[in-house]
Amino acid sequence: MKIGNLEIKGKAVLAPMAGVSDKPFRELCASFGAAYVITEMVSSKALQFQDKKSAELMELAPGEHPAAIQIFGDDPQIMAEAAAKAMAFQPDAIDINMGCPAPKVSCTGSGSALMKRPELCGRIVEAVKQAVPVPVTVKMRKGWDKHSINVVEVAKICAHAGADAIAIHGRTREEMYTPPADWDCIRQVKEAVPVPVIGNGDIFSAQDAVRMLEYTNCDLVMVGRGALGNPWIFAQINAYLTEQCCILPPPSLSERMRVMLQHMEALCSCKGEYRGMREARKHVGWYLKGMRGAAEFRRRAGALSAFEELVALVRDIYEANQGNLEEPVCFSQKPVIPEI
Repeated sequence: MKIGNLEIKGKAVLAPMAGVSDKPFRELCASFGAAYVITEMVSSKALQFQDKKSAELMELAPGEHPAAIQIFGDDPQIMAEAAAKAMAFQPDAIDINMGCPAPKVSCTGSGSALMKRPELCGRIVEAVKQAVPVPVTVKMRKGWDKHSINVVEVAKICAHAGADAIAIHGRTREEMYTPPADWDCIRQVKEAVPVPVIGNGDIFSAQDAVRMLEYTNCDLVMVGRGALGNPWIFAQINAYLTEQCCILPPPSLSERMRVMLQHMEALCSCKGEYRGMREARKHVGWYLKGMRGAAEFRRRAGALSAFEELVALVRDIYEANQGNLEEPVCFSQKPVIPEI
């Protein structure tokens, strides 16, 4: 399928997640078959001041394309200027955040708060569309709260203003991430707009992805929390869709540890060991979910400060799971980490 002139070769895409979908994670998910990835959200106002952190968020690696840079804000002109500046990082698309529920974003009128101002949503899309030569997409929620479910209205306005695709998270801002996602609203948007629709919410398996595609008729499924510690979900979805409902087995312990170490080493190489290992703590906890002795290992993961400590943790995990070993894992004693 195409988003504007951008061809997407697959059905499963990686959701933008603040503090999670950084360059190492996006590259990893792309290597497992994510057809399209989106950066963490970038403040349009911060881009006006050439913020160093914003530049880091927008850095794209060759192996993660097609990729979009996501921006947030509530001023059409500033959003347009931010989108134009983002083009220096060669994204394949610009994504507009209209769904972030975090108070620090929504209290400024950005993110999901834009759902309360449909006309402004249209003006933002129109301004960004005129500012960049690549497709412009929008990610939104079902509405602000149960009393203002207006996703179909806002989606129509955004499509009319020039949005090339619309991603729908089937929860209101008030619901955050707790209740089951409402897939009906995704289906309603698909029936109402002429552009591709991306469904988001409660995709934790290949079967979930297929159910969403069939139930909503959406064009792509967006995987968020289902990919945490589980980049294999993209390969599983792709296999199920292309190989006559082939169900790939879950990764072995060796595979999980190998990929975890690869991911954390890339994180340290990208951000330096000090910062990388502190960010690694949450990722390691996700990779360990469900394994024998996970509670104690996650406790230790929460205090990691050096890559060597992670290597020692992996050795202890192997020792505790000797009866489940399939093959030995190969890992470096210490990663190549640039000075920062």
